[in-house]
Amino acid sequence: MNRATHAAAAVITAALLVGCSTSTSTPTAATPNGQATAAPAPGKATADATGAFAALSAAVPSAKLGGTVTAENDPNHFLGRPHQYTSKITFTDGRIPADQTEGYQPGDVELGGSIEVFPNEADAKARHDYIQAVTKGMPALTEYDYLQGETLIRVSRLLTPAQATDYEKAAAHLP
Repeated sequence: MNRATHAAAAVITAALLVGCSTSTSTPTAATPNGQATAAPAPGKATADATGAFAALSAAVPSAKLGGTVTAENDPNHFLGRPHQYTSKITFTDGRIPADQTEGYQPGDVELGGSIEVFPNEADAKARHDYIQAVTKGMPALTEYDYLQGETLIRVSRLLTPAQATDYEKAAAHLP
């Protein structure tokens, strides 16, 4: 597959993932900006993507922070919306050869990955399941996804399975 096809596949993936929504019914709470978001499970503190990345990058030194997603720069427009992530970061992985990253933009999962933290496990699982359903059978769109409680770690398909396993092992130690 040529680079133009990879770039087109990435655009299609982004368009499909933008349409992600869930029908899971959970309580809502207001965020500081007044938007509603699902409330965390009782007695359970919701993690933050930056903190999750700190733990992850300690275990996977080739992972470098790419950026922090805000309501203003979120290409999906999901941050803080009901049943969507409450924090998100993107990261790069130095083990991905530069010649395989042409055509991708900063923040694209293909450059390394992202961490999305949700208000509860049900919303995180719904997002995980949606991504898996959209990318199933489409090798150019697949990615490694690791779900740990309210945290979804999305890892580039450009890493080898052995390299991606480093993230899986690190994810297992997140709260």
